[in-house]
Amino acid sequence: MNRSHVVVVGAGHGGASAAATLRQYGFEGAITVIGAEPSLPYQRPPLSKGWLKGHVAHEELLIKPRQAYEQAEITLTLGTNVVGVDRVARTVELDTGKIVQYTDLILATGSAVRRLPVPGADSARVHYLRERSDADSLKQALGPGKRITIIGGGYIGLEVAASAREMGTSVTLVEQNERLLGRVASPEIAAHFRARHEDEGVTFVFGRNVTAIEEGEGSDAVVLLDDGTAVRSDVILVGIGGIANARLAVDAGLECANGITVDSCGRTSDPHIFAIGDATFRPVPVCGLSARLESVPSAVEQSKQVASAITGRQSPKPEIPWFWSHQYDLKLQIAGLTTQADNRVERRTDTGLAVFHLAGRKVLSVEAINSPREYMTARKWITAGEHVDPALLSDPATTLATAVISRDELSA
Repeated sequence: MNRSHVVVVGAGHGGASAAATLRQYGFEGAITVIGAEPSLPYQRPPLSKGWLKGHVAHEELLIKPRQAYEQAEITLTLGTNVVGVDRVARTVELDTGKIVQYTDLILATGSAVRRLPVPGADSARVHYLRERSDADSLKQALGPGKRITIIGGGYIGLEVAASAREMGTSVTLVEQNERLLGRVASPEIAAHFRARHEDEGVTFVFGRNVTAIEEGEGSDAVVLLDDGTAVRSDVILVGIGGIANARLAVDAGLECANGITVDSCGRTSDPHIFAIGDATFRPVPVCGLSARLESVPSAVEQSKQVASAITGRQSPKPEIPWFWSHQYDLKLQIAGLTTQADNRVERRTDTGLAVFHLAGRKVLSVEAINSPREYMTARKWITAGEHVDPALLSDPATTLATAVISRDELSA
């Protein structure tokens, strides 16, 4: 091959960002982005919120308009799946039979929804939410007088619950654990969201497993629970998490563990193959660990790392992981990871709630609902490795700066 050719498999936020960043960083070779969906790369977060409610226009959903790719000489091959990778020949095979050669390959394959493994789960009444077509189908089933049963109390389930209530749909949410957001948020944050959803009319069923889904009389779809309860509705949404879409990497013999294993440059165990986004198990240097992060910011950060490695630029400074969720008028912002924390501190104000996660007195993470000042301050603290006085931090009558323990006090 005379000219360098970077092939990107996956046309989501990570794949589109990687292609654009390569051009921004001066890459002059050919770039091809291959995506399974027929549409231009678009943002997924609005699917459970603004897009589902009809508040976001098609143009607003797109990451970039078509002409942006044309001007950057980025070739889009859409509505096409990659079915195999030949690492020796450095080629990918498409489901059309076409073989595409690469000098460097970027896997941005994302995650796939976790399927509900019970009888009847293949019913047309059962929906998942991953792609725009999923949201479009679900949107048609919601509205005044409609009923939805949501299985799973994670962010997707709660965001759809909020959207559905705003659309006039009756909502019952079934969660197998005893609280919401069991894997991804503190009990305090979960309780805050539960209270708001209940105020909005959402009915919760906790501590129950789904055993089957059946067709009921008339328009009823029936969710059967392990205590014999039958929950009836018009439509069912399953939101029980995602799994790394690492099949191509596994079949190609790349190292995988809870996703495609990559280094701090996004490079896999093959020096000519990189991976970014939800499919990867990646280092998080600012938190001192490796993890699989399912977030747009993580994918965008990795796209910069990979583009830097391919173009020979210095790798960018590691970023603090951050996440967000919108439900009703509640805006949740999260920075950092809680894995190594051993203490939580609440700070409640008239407008919101912030939960700080500490290791000893060192700030590792923050979860903030309608608390932008606490969120932004904590991000700075995490970056700087600041320590705080928990008692002062919990007191909303004190300023945030007052809670910081000086270096002199720490060394004393």
